[in-house]
Amino acid sequence: MSSAGGTSLQDALSALLTVATRAGVAEDVARAEALSLAAALAESAPGAPADWASVTPGAGTQDFFDSAVRGRRWRGAPTAVLTDLVARGSAEKVPYAEALAEVASAACTLGEPTMRVIGNASVAAAAQLQAAGARRLEAGGPPSPANALTPGHAGTAGSSTGAGTSSVAGAVESAAQQAAVEAVPERSVEELLAELDDLTGLEKVKREVHRQVAVLRVEKLRAEAGLKSPTITRHLVFTGNPGTGKTTVARLVSGIYKALGLLSKGQLIEVDRSELVAGYLGQTATKTAEVVASAAGGVLFIDEAYSLTAGELGADQYGREAVDTLVKEMEDRRDDLVVIVAGYPEPMEDFIAANPGLASRFRTTIGFEDYTDEELTDILTGLAKGADYELTPEALDQFEVVLASTRRDRSFGNGRFARNMLEAAIGRHAWRLRDVTAPTTEQLRQILAADLTDEELHPEGERSTAEVTIEKATEDSAPELGPEQGETA
Repeated sequence: MSSAGGTSLQDALSALLTVATRAGVAEDVARAEALSLAAALAESAPGAPADWASVTPGAGTQDFFDSAVRGRRWRGAPTAVLTDLVARGSAEKVPYAEALAEVASAACTLGEPTMRVIGNASVAAAAQLQAAGARRLEAGGPPSPANALTPGHAGTAGSSTGAGTSSVAGAVESAAQQAAVEAVPERSVEELLAELDDLTGLEKVKREVHRQVAVLRVEKLRAEAGLKSPTITRHLVFTGNPGTGKTTVARLVSGIYKALGLLSKGQLIEVDRSELVAGYLGQTATKTAEVVASAAGGVLFIDEAYSLTAGELGADQYGREAVDTLVKEMEDRRDDLVVIVAGYPEPMEDFIAANPGLASRFRTTIGFEDYTDEELTDILTGLAKGADYELTPEALDQFEVVLASTRRDRSFGNGRFARNMLEAAIGRHAWRLRDVTAPTTEQLRQILAADLTDEELHPEGERSTAEVTIEKATEDSAPELGPEQGETA
């Protein structure tokens, strides 16, 4: 592990746990979340599993990769604990976001990080800080990521990559420590709907959410006026391919329902099968009930929910136990819990039909369409701006070339594809500036067309630029990966 020039993972964890204690967050929850985030960011780094395990007593290589799977959803979105702190208006939300940004920085010290790790860390740190209302410094404010990207400086011995990643880690950490905090007042329904409307694409989704809000608002007003009102289920089914904005919209829906007075807290808890099902019969019910309890007062978002009832041999007894428990908990907590289940259209139809209790509670389905090339370009531009980068016109042209060469099937990542492209470009940008002693602010901000290719590492004739670029952007676009519009789901 190389910690020179950046915070070590152990130190970052200690700092985060201090904040978690002040915020009333269980130490084991905060620690598990931070370790999952670090693993997800450093997943591609040779030697990272061993370094990660060194601060995780009893953990091994498989634990590292299991944690990485759980943490991938937070590479472009706030973590579950941070989401809850923001929803509660906790005074510790910004310190916790800054501590998570330091964890992202520390991920750059695990093993021998690749340029991809740098990009992952930069985007993840920005996502945590922005979610809490902490403003990142403009490029050029913190120490330049390129200042010490010279072989022979601090880092893995004999590795110019190690030197570069240590410097970038320090820059990410410095940005987190110096972030200026802006108070974020609780938002109104109108403000949240305006944010929804500002999202790229998703026109049908926006119309349906507006319709739902109008119906629920009138139902609430009728109840307050003492009028009879039909029972309208608030639970939702989101269908669509990965990366089409489902998690982003779910987070807004949780805030909207809270602003309407339908939920007491408005936090979003995102899970999949692995977080509901236990290893033994009888334990699954307890595990599922605990997850639902953590979502009480907010929204429980279950990605790939159909995995609970579908398999090569049909529903397994563990999945059935989870579904039965979920249905019971939804009934017991019907006044202060909303459940949103998500996945591919056809499997989700089978999921709802698998249990009468599900069919009676999930009556509204919202479909998320794939993004067009123009919308994906808008998403890439927005993600870059959020991380204090700017794509040149030539870089945008190169992105369009890559899109034109990319196959669109169920595995295509949509918004996640754009995020992966940006993460890879940030890593190449840092490497390109490794020998620039005093880069200008413009150089620190600009992503060039060359940053969206891999020509230097793959000589002409070996593979085409488009092939290599597409491979990098799609390497982790499988459906189980979690954020869009740079998040998953």
